[in-house]
Amino acid sequence: MKIVKFATSLAVAGTMLAATAAGAVTVQWATLTSQPDATTVVGNIGAVGVTYSGAISFTQLNNAGTDYWVDGGYTQSLVNRPLGTDVIALNAGGVKTLTFSQPVSTVYLAFTSWNGNVVQFDHAFSVVSQGCGYWGCGAFNVNGTSDGFGGNGEVHGVLKFSGPITSLSFTDTNENWHGFTIGLGTVPDTATWMTMIAGFGLVGIGMRRRRTLAV
Repeated sequence: MKIVKFATSLAVAGTMLAATAAGAVTVQWATLTSQPDATTVVGNIGAVGVTYSGAISFTQLNNAGTDYWVDGGYTQSLVNRPLGTDVIALNAGGVKTLTFSQPVSTVYLAFTSWNGNVVQFDHAFSVVSQGCGYWGCGAFNVNGTSDGFGGNGEVHGVLKFSGPITSLSFTDTNENWHGFTIGLGTVPDTATWMTMIAGFGLVGIGMRRRRTLAV
């Protein structure tokens, strides 16, 4: 009976680990809350503050406006589409900078309608997803150093930047508006960790009892 309980505890802990691993790839997307001036947008991603600085065509804040994050380019691989309608739209080329209130381990940028744009970042990235979106279809034409791309058609998709990162800058080119939003990779919350630790405790108890029975 005790061996059965041990096996059950081990299975429970394994299930918790699998759920944690699956949850670890979920992106938490920014809530954009205000535009203090013509070149600044402020928001937050959970407890992390984020500030955008650079030219702006228009913004959609606090989940108001059109949803440009239609499924297609944002749901492939292991990424969830941006929730709500928040977006920073650009049309004038130049340097843009994102600043975080604390170092973050993984940054995700979701793009909508980057048609023919040439973009250069100060960090290397990997492509998470790409495809069709609100307007047409396209793909990232990534350069040889994986820190820039040329838009091939109407680019909709997600890029991943590995940290630690406190600021992320890029340059883009002039083009009729193209939008983006920011996300972070999430980690299990306190309740999840406590549940997982409890599962490991059950496994440890089972192992000790099993050793006692063997003696």
